[in-house]
Amino acid sequence: MSTTVKTTPYGTGSGLLVEPAEGGSLAGVDRKELLDLLAEAGFLLLRGFDSDMASFTALVQNTSTSTTLDPARDFYSEVAQKVDAGFDEVGLHTENGNSPFRSHLAWFFCEKAASSGSQTTVCDGYRVWDALSPAAREAFSAQDIVYSRYVGEPQWRAMAHHLLGGSKPAEDIEVSELLALTSSLAGTEITPEEDGGIRYSFRTPAADSTVFGTRPSFANSILGPSFNYEKPKITFADGSELSAELLAEIETVTALVTENLDWQHGDAAVIDNTRVMHGRRAITDPDRTIYNALSYIEAQAA
Repeated sequence: MSTTVKTTPYGTGSGLLVEPAEGGSLAGVDRKELLDLLAEAGFLLLRGFDSDMASFTALVQNTSTSTTLDPARDFYSEVAQKVDAGFDEVGLHTENGNSPFRSHLAWFFCEKAASSGSQTTVCDGYRVWDALSPAAREAFSAQDIVYSRYVGEPQWRAMAHHLLGGSKPAEDIEVSELLALTSSLAGTEITPEEDGGIRYSFRTPAADSTVFGTRPSFANSILGPSFNYEKPKITFADGSELSAELLAEIETVTALVTENLDWQHGDAAVIDNTRVMHGRRAITDPDRTIYNALSYIEAQAA
């Protein structure tokens, strides 16, 4: 048993509330202990630690091998971007799950909690997969799904700038360089558009193994938002549509096992982004301030 943190169940699944045993900063949380807990729980809510943007940033960097980004958001530290997706409810998704750049982990830091509502939602893909009907599991096991959509020039340039390690100004990057960067990414096709944007398609399983194990998890962005981007078209790999009945079953099952993260000032959370989907209840307090970060815990192939 750890001498530095104490854990208690959080919610109705395997999630955990993690608190310091005798005080301490987020920056001092042990990497191995955190990842061991996350591998079992799927998501962790860290509460009661000395916390600020600097310690949150240090926690992410200490735990991860590298970080990634959402090119439509601004940075507030080396790793943190402000969560800004309007005020409506946000559907369940994995971060960057509809692209080849899905991170292993999704992190959140609550600088100022909402006075009401506005909770982040979490939904364990293990529980969803187990609860789906045999017919639904068979449909998603038989073939992959494909996301396709248009991405504007500023967004793809920002991502390419990040993938190049900031070695070249975004405005100087040619689309051919983006194509070279993504040519080795499985299931990815990119087509340049006349207006400078691109159109991409990304093929991936709807339920797959996770960064921690081989058990299938229904963790994807089928129900996800498109606040900063064009809404993607989602089909099966053979081009057929996901039926209304299948989508209705996904919505019903996920609603039954979706849980709320009820934020307090200074909380942080880490989610296994390959296993657990997340979203948000409608914003009822616009003064809520939450930042997120995306990271890997294994080296990623270019």
